[in-house]
Amino acid sequence: MGRHLPAADPLLRLQASITARDDRLLGWLYDHGVLTTDQIAAALFPSLDFTQRRLRRLTLLRAADRFRPNKADGGSYPYHYVLDQLGYDHVHAQRGLPRGRRDQARRRKQSLTRRPDLPHLLGGNQVFIDLAAHARTHPDTELVRWQPASAYHEPGTLYRKGDDPQFILAGPTGFPRPDGAGVWAEHGRSVPFFLEYDTSGENLQVLMDKVIKYERLYTMSTWAWPVLFHLPSARREANLHHRLAGISLETVIATTTAELRTALAASPANQIWQVRGRTGRHRLIDLPYTDTDHDDRYPTHHQPTPDERAA
Repeated sequence: MGRHLPAADPLLRLQASITARDDRLLGWLYDHGVLTTDQIAAALFPSLDFTQRRLRRLTLLRAADRFRPNKADGGSYPYHYVLDQLGYDHVHAQRGLPRGRRDQARRRKQSLTRRPDLPHLLGGNQVFIDLAAHARTHPDTELVRWQPASAYHEPGTLYRKGDDPQFILAGPTGFPRPDGAGVWAEHGRSVPFFLEYDTSGENLQVLMDKVIKYERLYTMSTWAWPVLFHLPSARREANLHHRLAGISLETVIATTTAELRTALAASPANQIWQVRGRTGRHRLIDLPYTDTDHDDRYPTHHQPTPDERAA
């Protein structure tokens, strides 16, 4: 009798089956938890039909899993995709990390399906997805980096050599915990930024408290990134700017609204950002920052002058 050939290792079978685009998607799901079918299609694929077929394949390979939350008024939302266990194993292998717990995917899926602020997580992710979608259709633009909120949860993650030593002693509660951070590049230039995604579920004073924490970071650091507040409405934006006008502030605070973006069908890369203390709206790439580490890592073909950034 012939011998049975050993079954192929599921992880090796997965790695032999996925594309560079799949690899990027699995990395996003690892870092950012959950994305919907529509988000994945907009950022990575040429059509919704193509996306759905590819996601079914990744699900069959046990790289991804999915769930569908129910709506309060009946019906259900689109499929929400998360990593399955082999997806975790693949990302760990790609990044040189130790193999994770065998129930890692199940535990995280349960956490996400029960998460009360899931719409907030998806909304914050959407801002970065929109930047990735913009880059897919605009040559010489790129979402170079997308960091999740969890990247800034540990004490000392914002500290750099040369910053005020009191930074570390003060502990994490006095400093901001952004909803995400990124680097946007456009025609040989780039800008790092923090994101605060607001659904108006919190009192406006909560936003002001966040601004104060960013200002504390500014005063104790050798670097400063613009802080993007993505707000739901023009009224919320006007109220925030009214509050900001009453305080002394060096941090660059830039705001936009879901209302404005919907009306203009605008990407976060477009000229939609209102900067405290300046007139008009500005493109993301034109927002000012100070960070020599960033400039060394992402050298630019042309660094705009202060006059050009203020224009």
